[in-house]
Amino acid sequence: MITKEQVLKVQQEWGNGVVKIGALKEDRKECIAFASKFLDDRYAFEAGNVLFKPTKCEKEQFRPTKLESLSYFIAGEDRVCDEDKGFAIQPWFKVRFENTGFILEEKRAISMGNYFFTDLDGNEAKVEYTFGYKLIESELKIDVHHSSFPFEN
Repeated sequence: MITKEQVLKVQQEWGNGVVKIGALKEDRKECIAFASKFLDDRYAFEAGNVLFKPTKCEKEQFRPTKLESLSYFIAGEDRVCDEDKGFAIQPWFKVRFENTGFILEEKRAISMGNYFFTDLDGNEAKVEYTFGYKLIESELKIDVHHSSFPFEN
């Protein structure tokens, strides 16, 4: 059975990875290498479909491939999707999760809630998220990632 602690650990690793991508933005080669490894380590692209709906996408809302996800996180001249600005190279100083709940099973887990991205000036962006995790060779990897800004009336 997957535990809440395992999910919390993966969330921390995901947040730390997003922060590190941004910290590497001045060294493009190292940034690309780390971001690529981040996607390999955190997402289940090698195991099949990944349902990825990132926050800041309007025209190409869904990113089922590693290359499309990499484009979203780091953009650049070689980006796959023209609208990408490089979400992770904002950069962010900190990422924290406030989980609303978990569904924990033997080989799958789902978490939902808000996560907060703090920029270098201390401004915090609140984003709603749902992550689905799949247990692959004793590692939890994301195979569902949906995030969006809260509704404003």
